[in-house]
Amino acid sequence: MSEQGRVDTHCESGVGTITFSHPKGNSLPGTLLAQLADAFHKMGADAAVRVIVLRSEGNGAFCAGASFAELKSISDAAAGKKFFLGFANLIIAMIRCPKFIVTRVQGKTVGGGVGILAASDLVVATKDSAVRLSELAVGIGPFVVGPVIEKKIGLAAFSALAADAGWRDAAWSERHGLHSFVHESVDAVDSSVAALAARLAASNPDAMSRLKRVFWEGTEKWDSLLAQRAAESGELVLSEFARKAIASFS
Repeated sequence: MSEQGRVDTHCESGVGTITFSHPKGNSLPGTLLAQLADAFHKMGADAAVRVIVLRSEGNGAFCAGASFAELKSISDAAAGKKFFLGFANLIIAMIRCPKFIVTRVQGKTVGGGVGILAASDLVVATKDSAVRLSELAVGIGPFVVGPVIEKKIGLAAFSALAADAGWRDAAWSERHGLHSFVHESVDAVDSSVAALAARLAASNPDAMSRLKRVFWEGTEKWDSLLAQRAAESGELVLSEFARKAIASFS
């Protein structure tokens, strides 16, 4: 696996697959965020793709969230905003993509990765796929991913997840709608994803595109909202509190 991480794509029988990887728990530096957003844009415009499957590599964490190395390197507010805009742009790319996105989850998901789950249309996960919004613990907050998580699971569940930076198990995620289906094993998840993707690939693409617009009604002003939230995060990450917290976690 590349030290910088990588994003791979392929399409077969109408199913476009996007796979991301990074040696540090499938974390997301800015380059990977941009590559993921670009992959969704391209697959969204590709007539050969009827449904998109998102997955990460390996048997460990699905996604460790933002790259701590990159967070540590941020030196001013402009650089901070630019980094967090990576998550904003990815979320916008996912919810604007006219194809259903089915996300396959094999392990824990942290921080910005939870926003990716929320921006997916369906999530199929193992019973070990716990989630955690760790941002407050490192001196910032889930400002950029907050709107999409709140839309998916509701204000009360999002508030609890954001304010208490502890782990929530897969049963909690399924109960609140973050996970669509939870299975006992990775093999069962893979079988479920394959069957679901095949059914969707055989469905009416125009109907799915219109239905997806229904799913994400009310997000029309999110481009400016998430940019504003990225600026807030970019300022907070420079605080003394955040610097010390990020150093202790990394």
